[in-house]
Amino acid sequence: MLFLVEPTLEYKDSFLAGLCEFQQEGLLRQYDLQQLTTNFDAFLKRVHNEKDKTKLRPDAIPSTTYWLIERDENGCEKFIGNLSVRHALNDFLFRVAGHIGYQVRPSVRCRGYGKRILQLGLEKARELGIKRALLTCDETNIASKKVIEFNGGQFENALPVEGSPVKKLRYWIELA
Repeated sequence: MLFLVEPTLEYKDSFLAGLCEFQQEGLLRQYDLQQLTTNFDAFLKRVHNEKDKTKLRPDAIPSTTYWLIERDENGCEKFIGNLSVRHALNDFLFRVAGHIGYQVRPSVRCRGYGKRILQLGLEKARELGIKRALLTCDETNIASKKVIEFNGGQFENALPVEGSPVKKLRYWIELA
């Protein structure tokens, strides 16, 4: 069974193991594993504050972070992936990042988790009142392109990204 939860201490060890996998690939380097291991409560507080506009810089856009968790037939639960739903778009998000970002743990890729995490993320976006969700991916990320299209993504365009040779593909998904 798959479900989304907001980050919680309950899944700390599984999340940190997944984060190690991401970092071995060169992803999610903004997280300091040593600091997270010793001060996970501060991390949780920061993540939860990101959804509250009153606790952000005036120009920041609120977002809610979720973890995709899988519960197996024995009741064991494992962190599968990371999802961020941005409550609105600023200029940067409109051009480059979109409403929803997600990552699936490297050791469990190519098993349908990408499709499911995005489906669940679209439900969360709908709950926030988002009527039309923008999703983006690098033009070289064929797996993400397929996941977005599977979930109803309608291609709009490909935009250059400053400092990158790779364009961003932009898709819209109707949620109303």
